[in-house]
Amino acid sequence: MRSMIGYAVCLMVALTIGYTFSPKKPPQEELLATRPDRVQINGLLNLGSRVVAVGERGSILLSDDQGVSWQPARIEMQRNATLTAVVALDDKRLLAVGHDGWILRSLDAGSSWQEMRHDSDLGEPLLGIWTGGGDTVMAFGSFGKFYQSLDAGQTWTAQPLDIDNAHLNSMAGGNDGRRMLVGEQGLVLRTVDAGQHWQTLPAFYSGSLFGIVRLSADNWVTYGMRGHVFVSHDFGDSWTQINVGNQLPLYGHVLLPDHSGLVIVGAGSSVVRLDAQGALVGTGRLAGLGTLTSATMVGSRLLVGGERGVLQGSGGSVAAVLTTQVTQ
Repeated sequence: MRSMIGYAVCLMVALTIGYTFSPKKPPQEELLATRPDRVQINGLLNLGSRVVAVGERGSILLSDDQGVSWQPARIEMQRNATLTAVVALDDKRLLAVGHDGWILRSLDAGSSWQEMRHDSDLGEPLLGIWTGGGDTVMAFGSFGKFYQSLDAGQTWTAQPLDIDNAHLNSMAGGNDGRRMLVGEQGLVLRTVDAGQHWQTLPAFYSGSLFGIVRLSADNWVTYGMRGHVFVSHDFGDSWTQINVGNQLPLYGHVLLPDHSGLVIVGAGSSVVRLDAQGALVGTGRLAGLGTLTSATMVGSRLLVGGERGVLQGSGGSVAAVLTTQVTQ
């Protein structure tokens, strides 16, 4: 009898080990790879009825209940490359970019995605994407990579920039043709003719700039390494540093409703609030959320993403934090 019991136990252990290390079926692999509390999120986009989050391992997550629950999107060609940013051309057409020059497009508000571009030879990441409306969109990233599409992301053409292969991190602009582009080593470019001609502005900071924000035609904010935040009231002719009280790098931002300013997020769960003219309103931290890379507003709530995903804490609580000192 003891021998039979021993054999049975050994068989159970062998079956358990075999299952644990056996190749998982694609649906289970996808489920494990897209748990919203275990995937680093690099970009958030609020479409109104849906929130889209993109991040590591080619993850694209969708929430149709304002960030309470998340489901993975369908990607026809999954490269498992990190996605860095996402943008909407309208309420249905979306584009996402990432490492290996990867560009994806969706025509159904993010439910499914098709590959538009991929460059595995160079393996260089695209770090941002921007559109001024219509079918024109720009993608940019490492070593001065700058591409333009005039057909809503179906085809792309390289655009030369005289920037000595510097990394490009963020772009902003408006319908009046005024745009700015920022990158490493304090690089700031501006254009007044929708990108036909770019001017490199005189350096006012030697560190990397990760974000640029247009508040109005003249008021602009840029931010980056070591908690550096700068504001310009003359479309970049001059810049003034804003002291935010810490040296933690800042990585992402969201414009607040009704043109009331913006919130910038970064390392150490840090949050910086500026008003509509770029003046400092306050700073704070969203405790326990780690490094934050992105943010969006869902109603009156601030939804943040970063190294710990888009869900935080026990019980699957949402990283949608209503903080009166930050958002009101």
